[in-house]
Amino acid sequence: MTLATGTRRTILACFAALTLFAVPAGAQSVGGSYSAEGRNPDGSTYSGTVQIRDNGGMIEMSWQVGAQSYAGTGTRNGDVVWVDWGQPDPVVYVRMPSGELHGTWANGRGLERLIP
Repeated sequence: MTLATGTRRTILACFAALTLFAVPAGAQSVGGSYSAEGRNPDGSTYSGTVQIRDNGGMIEMSWQVGAQSYAGTGTRNGDVVWVDWGQPDPVVYVRMPSGELHGTWANGRGLERLIP
């Protein structure tokens, strides 16, 4: 399934709005080990592991997906996490009440769920 440009813009606008209304960065840490499940822009799926270091809102992430490793840094504002991982678009996650992080990347064409 490919998201239309308008749908991607809506998703990104929602993430931006969440950033404005998010609780202060002193909220519960997102640091730790996670299992990752995702969907690539071409529709294929992947799984892996993710390590997150949360230093008071400054985020360091390391992904291991198959034989591929990725790393990025970013910021957290309450329950919203933005990570620059060397691609044109950041990964943007929202922390769910369950502790999972639900995110989008590749301008909304890729999806990822991190499970603690």
